[in-house]
Amino acid sequence: MNKSCKTIVVKLGTSILTAGTKSLSKKNILEIVRVLADLHSAGHRIVVVTSGAQAAGRDALGQPNIPKNMVNRQMLAAVGQTYLINMWADLFGIYGIYVGQILLTRADLQDRERYLNARDTVNALLDHNFIPVVNENDALAVAEIKVGDNDNLSARVAVLADADVLFLMTDQNGLYTADPNSDPNAELIREVDEITDEIRAIAGDSVSGLGTGGMSTKIQAATIATMSGIEVQIVSGRHPEYIYDAVEGDNHHGTRFSAKTNPIERRKSWILSGQKPQGNVFVDEGAVKAIKSRGSSLLPIGIRRIVGKFERGDVIRVCSLEEHEIARGITRYSSEDLEKIKGIKSEDISSILGFDHGSVVIHRDDLVVV
Repeated sequence: MNKSCKTIVVKLGTSILTAGTKSLSKKNILEIVRVLADLHSAGHRIVVVTSGAQAAGRDALGQPNIPKNMVNRQMLAAVGQTYLINMWADLFGIYGIYVGQILLTRADLQDRERYLNARDTVNALLDHNFIPVVNENDALAVAEIKVGDNDNLSARVAVLADADVLFLMTDQNGLYTADPNSDPNAELIREVDEITDEIRAIAGDSVSGLGTGGMSTKIQAATIATMSGIEVQIVSGRHPEYIYDAVEGDNHHGTRFSAKTNPIERRKSWILSGQKPQGNVFVDEGAVKAIKSRGSSLLPIGIRRIVGKFERGDVIRVCSLEEHEIARGITRYSSEDLEKIKGIKSEDISSILGFDHGSVVIHRDDLVVV
């Protein structure tokens, strides 16, 4: 592959695929396919993360008036997924491009072996010039194993594919300083070099957030991707031609999130992107400084409070006492054990528990600073 060519993941939400209606808009989708086909012909490796299975199912069943419960949503997804992948296959087929379908759940991303198998499948499709079309397996997934939104799914897929750039196509032009639907003074933020608490608040990812409409999950996705060395761009799905400029580095139309120049290693990318945190531990200022500034492991002496039930080997969040997440990692102790050893010195663990799994709660090799 030409070094100037990139691996590109493009995420498309239901509002883009339906053009704001109840049905899939093949006219709009064909415009997106045309742009992606051009990029594919130029040598870029393309991955599509698509929503729309339930909307396609409603189309196929004549827009039925049925209760919006889990079973019916799964039924719509089961019916619609066939129509959805056939649509992608037909539209890309116009340009002589083949697609391959991959359906994922969180369980596929949490288990290390299944994660690596999914990565191998994505890369095998790309190596053979196919376009992987990825969606969550809504026909089978229940709340406990769902990723939950395709923004975060697309970030995880971007990590799987070792992508250069992730495009989040939305019904807005990008991230604004306020909600542009209600604030006429809202300004488009062109560049984000670092995702700070202020950026999260603007996106609505906090209690006091301004809530710019669907941006919270996009910031979460951008955090995962940029920390893994992947550039992220939020662009308007109404103007897929903007992708041409963005691929060349000309960002006049959306919001660009810079990739970290020193991305985290692949195992830590998996910790950040694959597993759902099962609980939180809140640590004192000394522990915050040690983890953020010195790259230290988490010791029991710095823990002040535990929230949630989790087991040894689960991923948990490490938060400051001000409730800001500072890190995420694999715990060596359960929540029940941590309640007994929080705030104590490491050498006292064995005498309190009657055993120990080492002197640290989370080793720095299993800890990702966020």
